Amino acid sequence: MSFTAEVKEELARVENSKDCCAHAELSALIRVEGTLHYTGGGRMRLEIATETAPVARKVIKLVRRVLELETELTVRRSVLHQSNNYLITVVSQPGLSEALTGLGILDEDGTPLDSVPPWLVKKDCCAVAYLRGMFLGGGFVADPHGDFHFELTAESEAVSADIVKLMSRFGINARVTSRRGSFAVYLKGAEPIVTFLALVGAHRALLRTEDVRIIKEMRNDVNRLVNAETANLQKTANAAAEQVATVRQLERSRGLDALPPALREIALLRLEHPDVSLRELGELADPPLSKSAVYHRIRRLEELVEEGDNR
Repeated sequence: MSFTAEVKEELARVENSKDCCAHAELSALIRVEGTLHYTGGGRMRLEIATETAPVARKVIKLVRRVLELETELTVRRSVLHQSNNYLITVVSQPGLSEALTGLGILDEDGTPLDSVPPWLVKKDCCAVAYLRGMFLGGGFVADPHGDFHFELTAESEAVSADIVKLMSRFGINARVTSRRGSFAVYLKGAEPIVTFLALVGAHRALLRTEDVRIIKEMRNDVNRLVNAETANLQKTANAAAEQVATVRQLERSRGLDALPPALREIALLRLEHPDVSLRELGELADPPLSKSAVYHRIRRLEELVEEGDNR
C-alpha cells in the first residue's frame, strides 16, 4: 500500500462531530471526484469515483447521512494497476439538485459553481473538514523516505486559489502549479506537510513522517561532519606534503645542518612524521611547541627556500 493510500485510509476514519463539517467534507469529495450526468427532462445523476475502499465507504456514509439519498456501488477490477475502482452512483431522485445546491456544488439556478463558497468554509472546523475532503478525493503525499512532496488536485484555477487561501488561514504556505490544463496545490518540505497532516487528523502518518524527518536530519548532520572532517584531513595532508617538499629542497640546497637548531628540529620532525598535523608536530618537539610556534617555524623554512630561489 502506498503512503498516500495509508493516509487516506486513516483520514477516512475521522468522524465529523458536526453536520456542517460533514457537509464541507462531502462537498470537497464531490468537487474532486464527482461527475454530474444530465439525462434530459431536468434529470441528473451523480457519480463519484475512487480507488480507495475506505474513501468509498466514507462517501456512501456521508451521502446517506448528509443528503439522505440512495446510492449504488459498482466495483471494477483494473487489470493494468491490479487494483479495484469504486464507483458510487447517486441516481436521479427527488432532492438531488437541492442537495448539491446545499453543498455549494450548484448555484440556485442549477449551474455548477467554479469556486469554493465562502459560507461553506466560514468556520475553521468546516475549513479543516473541506481540506480533509480535498485530500481524500485527490490528494497525494510522497513516502517520507524519499523527497517530501504533497499535492491536492483542483479542477480549476479559481478552486486552487481558494484552497491556497484556506491553507494560509492555518499558517500553511501552499503554491499552485498547472499541468496540461489541470491544476494542483502543492507543498514542498517536511514542515508544511506535517502541519497539514496534523490539521486534518492524520496523526499516525504525522508521527511516521516526523520519525523519518528526524532520521534524515541526523543523517545529514553526520554527513556534513564527515565531509568537513574529510576536507580538513585532505587540507592537512596537502599542507604536510608541501612542507616535506620544502624541507627536501633546503636539504639539497644548503643542508639541514646549516639551519638554526630550532628550524633544524622542525625540519627533521617533519621528515620523520610527514602525515601529522602542525599541532601533533608541536607535541613531538622537545620541549613541546604550540601550533602557532610550529607554523611560524615552517613559514621561516619556506622563506629560506624563497630567498635561495631569488639569489
